Amino acid sequence: MSSASLVTIVDDDQSFGDSMRRLLRSLTNMGDPKRNDGSIMRSDLDGRNMIAIVPPGGTFTPKQLQLEKRSGKLYWSDREGMRVMRANLDGSEIETLVDTSLGDARPGSDQRKWCVGIAVDTGGGKFYWTQKGGPNAGLGRIFRANIQVAQGQSAGNRRDIELLYDNLPEPIDLDLDPVNRMLYWTDRGDPPRGNTVNRAPMEAEAETGNAPEILFTHLMEGIGLTLDLKGGRMFITDFGGSVYSANLDGSNRRTLLVAAGNLTGIAYAQVPSGY
Repeated sequence: MSSASLVTIVDDDQSFGDSMRRLLRSLTNMGDPKRNDGSIMRSDLDGRNMIAIVPPGGTFTPKQLQLEKRSGKLYWSDREGMRVMRANLDGSEIETLVDTSLGDARPGSDQRKWCVGIAVDTGGGKFYWTQKGGPNAGLGRIFRANIQVAQGQSAGNRRDIELLYDNLPEPIDLDLDPVNRMLYWTDRGDPPRGNTVNRAPMEAEAETGNAPEILFTHLMEGIGLTLDLKGGRMFITDFGGSVYSANLDGSNRRTLLVAAGNLTGIAYAQVPSGY
């Protein structure tokens, strides 16, 4: 990627988080983490016609965002809100799918309860999320649950939540390869296990016996991740301001952009030629 190909489509002093998905550009606006003023925005792919679809206060500090086209839903993790949430593509029918607060007031201060990354396996009927834990505390975890909350249960007491991986440095964003049943994530913690991209089976470590595999190292606070499954590639951002690509096994590592400011979310989109 040359500097000539870099285009700023949104320039705002608000604290935007993650990210865009195919066919629709949506952005999470974290707002002030100490206030209930987070929102989710939508715009055209060129950044025009931006509107708020989840208004300020509809969520606390939204982080990674996933668009699930089959059901027409947006899924996101709400960090200080200690929730996993979803809504229709127009922002209506906001739901809380998981509430990790255990009665704590929002915004929550216990980082073990902070939900950050999100991924959705529509075919398998599951969604996955990260709870990062404190910086480099080794308390990060990855969970999954059914897309539908069972009758008679709620976001705070549902009994289908599975712990897949724990004792991670600081897991952040997620993406899935459903065909090969692999889960990918960035980790913002310290080396050697942190500042990495990792992958592991979409089933629990205790079931498979497979520990996470480190694919990509030497990030500077790795955060954003998106997979181009058709092209066999992944794209990564870090808070140090770089954008990278690599094959799904971590080979063919390339640096696409450097010193671009504090980068968080990233998404891959295929757009028509000449768009």
